[in-house]
Amino acid sequence: MEIVLHAGAHCTDEDRLMKCLLKNKHLFLPQGIAVPGPSRYRRLLRDAVQALAKGPPAVNARDILLDQIVEQDGAQRVLLSSENFFCVPKLAVSEGMFYPRAEVRIAEFEQLFAGDQLTLCLGIRNPASFLPALFAQSPQEEFLSFLDGTDPTQLRWSELIRRLRAAHPDVEIVVWCNEDTPLIWGSVIREVAGLEHGTKITGGFDLLSEIMSREGMQRFRAYLHSHPVMTERQKRRVIAAFLDKFAIEEEIEEELDLPGWDEAYVDFLTEQYEEDVFAIERIPDVHLIAP
Repeated sequence: MEIVLHAGAHCTDEDRLMKCLLKNKHLFLPQGIAVPGPSRYRRLLRDAVQALAKGPPAVNARDILLDQIVEQDGAQRVLLSSENFFCVPKLAVSEGMFYPRAEVRIAEFEQLFAGDQLTLCLGIRNPASFLPALFAQSPQEEFLSFLDGTDPTQLRWSELIRRLRAAHPDVEIVVWCNEDTPLIWGSVIREVAGLEHGTKITGGFDLLSEIMSREGMQRFRAYLHSHPVMTERQKRRVIAAFLDKFAIEEEIEEELDLPGWDEAYVDFLTEQYEEDVFAIERIPDVHLIAP
C-alpha cells in the first residue's frame, strides 16, 4: 500500500490541503485512493508513535491501525495530513535547525507501516515570514527564547531535506514553496493524490480565489473556458498575469514586527531562502514542485 504523509510545515497550510483532498473524495474512491478525515487518525498516529517508546509494534499493529483509519475496501493509496507530526510549533526550531526530530519521527512512521511505500510531502516557507508566524503559535513570550539560540541566517530547509533523504532513502520526498501555492495548487493536489497531470479536480484554484479579486477570478475562469487546452506551465503563466493585475494587495503583503528585523535583514533572509530552494532542487531523489 502507498501511504502519503503531508507533515506541514507549520504555518503553511491551515488544513487547506486536506480540505481540498476531501472535496475530491468522490473522484478518488474509484481509483483506490483513500482520504480519511483527520479526526480518524491524528490522535491514533500520535498514540501509536508514543507506544513505540515501550517497544516495537505488534505483528498485526499495522493492519489494526489501517482498519481504524481507512473506511473503504480496496484502498491502494492513503492520504494523511498532520502539521504537528514532527512536533508542536514551539519545538520546530532548535539546535540551529528546522525540526530536529524529523528523522526520528519518520523512522517511527516507517515502523508503523513497515512494508508500505511511504511518501513525505512538505510545504516550506520563507524564514523571514515563517519564524514570526511560528513564534505567534508558540507559548513563548520572547522571540529569542523561542529561537533557543538559533541564528535565523543559518537556518536552511535544504539541511532538513538532506537529513531526511540520507536517513530514509526509501521514502519518497515531495516539496513545494508555500509562496508558490496559488500558482501550483492543482499540481500539488495531483501529486499528493498520485493522479496524472491534467486530471480534472475540484478546488484547484481555491488558494487563488483567496488572493485575487472577484472580478479577476471571473475573468480568469472566462479565459480558461475560452482556452480549454493548456499545459500546466501555460496555466501558471496565465495565473501570474492575472495576479499581476487583480491581486488583493493586503492578502499578499505581510507585515513583520520583530526587534532588529529591518527591511534589509528581511531581504537578506529572503535572498538566502531563494538560494536554499535552488539547493533543494539539486538534491537527488527529491521532487520539488515549482511554477
